[in-house]
Amino acid sequence: MDANRISYHESVRKVYERLKEDEMSNVWDRYTAQGLGSNPDTRCKFCMGGVRCDFCSNGPCRADAASDKRGVCGISADGMAMRMMLLRNVMGASTYQYHCEETIRTLKEAAAGSGPFTIRDSEKLKAFSARLGLDGDVPALCAFLQEDFHRRSHEESRIVELLAPEDRKKVWRELGIFPGGIYGEMVLSTGSSLTNVDGYYVTLAKKALRLGVAMAYQSQIVLESLQDVLFGIPRPHKVQVDLGVLDPDYVNILPNGHEPFLGFTLIETARRPDLQEAARAAGAKGIRVIANIETGQEMIQRWEMDEVFAGFTGNWIMQEAVLATGAVDVFVADMNCSLPMDPLYAEKYCFSLVPVSELVAFEGETIRENYNPGTADAQAERLIRIGIENFPKRKRSVAPLTGLPIGSAIAGFSPESILEALGGSLDPLLNVIKDGTIRGVCGLVSCTTLRDHGQDVHTIAIAEELIKRDILVLSMGCGCAALQVAGLASPEAKERAGPGLKGLCEALSIPPVLSFGTCTDTGRCADLIGAMAAALDVPVTALPVAAAAPEYMEQKATIDAIFALAFGLYTYVNPIPTVTGAPNLVKLLTEDLKGITGGILSVEPDPVKAVDGISAHIESKRRELGI
Repeated sequence: MDANRISYHESVRKVYERLKEDEMSNVWDRYTAQGLGSNPDTRCKFCMGGVRCDFCSNGPCRADAASDKRGVCGISADGMAMRMMLLRNVMGASTYQYHCEETIRTLKEAAAGSGPFTIRDSEKLKAFSARLGLDGDVPALCAFLQEDFHRRSHEESRIVELLAPEDRKKVWRELGIFPGGIYGEMVLSTGSSLTNVDGYYVTLAKKALRLGVAMAYQSQIVLESLQDVLFGIPRPHKVQVDLGVLDPDYVNILPNGHEPFLGFTLIETARRPDLQEAARAAGAKGIRVIANIETGQEMIQRWEMDEVFAGFTGNWIMQEAVLATGAVDVFVADMNCSLPMDPLYAEKYCFSLVPVSELVAFEGETIRENYNPGTADAQAERLIRIGIENFPKRKRSVAPLTGLPIGSAIAGFSPESILEALGGSLDPLLNVIKDGTIRGVCGLVSCTTLRDHGQDVHTIAIAEELIKRDILVLSMGCGCAALQVAGLASPEAKERAGPGLKGLCEALSIPPVLSFGTCTDTGRCADLIGAMAAALDVPVTALPVAAAAPEYMEQKATIDAIFALAFGLYTYVNPIPTVTGAPNLVKLLTEDLKGITGGILSVEPDPVKAVDGISAHIESKRRELGI
């Protein structure tokens, strides 16, 4: 595989060479093996078109829209593709909601004084509660939230009513996509997908849109707001990134996944002098906690680094590269993004693999610590002691890779910290948009994928093209990690920006790409866009803004994109979604939806042409606003 098909990052390409030497199964070689013929990107045309179904014993069936070949039940190609998209969205929503429920569970324990967690930001608690008409009492807040989550699909969500922009609520009601509770919406969507229930692509699409709205407001905004309460509002600070943050002379504990609860507890526990002394007695220089993927992104957005909290590696595709450095002692796997191959890596590179979520399981696992907020400090100590015990074994048996690069980035941008940087008002941001200093804003929320490109190659190309055209980027998800490791989230990246954006970066001492968080911050980004619209007294759809997912990969990403369309945003996605065998559905998403929700789906594999489309949309909105 060509180096550029491996990764944008030099560090990952170097470790890939080791994986080949060690004859380890890895994500790149497995991707290549899935291809048909000599092209790793070529797959079954029915699967790529989204027109294959194996839901019932009459199948598997294949559909062909051109000849009106349908499934045995009679479902069309459009219905088949949209039904599968809807089910992917249910999976994405359910994992977001699981994270939300664990956040509420943790907040309850903190308020009760049970376990290591405390309420770090009481002002955020009061402010978020006030938006919901509450006074900041934690039990009352949690009861309100969970009551709303459990509303039936025909009962309108109070959370959405209280948090969403007025113009959006009006549109959603007119279309019949104003959601009920998140659980009711998941039941509605899943039940509708049963064989011989709903096979009409339009009604299935409407159910996906309403599920996306429920997810963004009930799962994402709630969980991020409550994590702010528990761990602090993100504020800008410098962080170290890339594989070079792994020093093999330390006991390295790596929290990985999407939930930061044990990650934060590991940092505080690892600072204990007795545990640091135990690590030194085992031959290590000390204990370090190194952040990974979205768990790590949550951590680096909120807490500054020090000798214990020492770095962030990157996003999920580089996971096997992280593990193959020979510098890992404990890999702490929470609810998302831990590969099924990890046990083989644990055996080869001598580290302990410990799942800490009931969602996560590995073949052959021998140890587990399901997260419990009431005893998280004891769990963290056990994980650290596992690492201390592992350290001498690893040092004896694995030669570490050294000399890997270390980069830096500025993390910690949030609606609150952006407002603080602007002097407490959105007016300075709106003014530089009005006067053309920057042309608009793009929320880049993305995974990372190997389809068509190497890891992060397309995301970085899109971001570089956006900032070159004076479009400010708010980055989220694994795409945020891509841009941090690539140097685009550092102040020095202003040199790669257009003249207007470069000047803004110099004036505010910010990078041209603002690290805005994880994929769960999609809802928070929508909240900020809603505030911009309110400040200008225009609908959301009138703003010179766009959303981009240059390397979407899994089910959380698909529901993020569906929400962006419901919210009324121009939404660029890549790779081409698996709906191309469904022409009426494609037309709905890429053309018709603009006149329905105001959102539009843009699909374009070439990065320059893709940004041409984003830029044209932004410029058209500027003309409509007369700016």
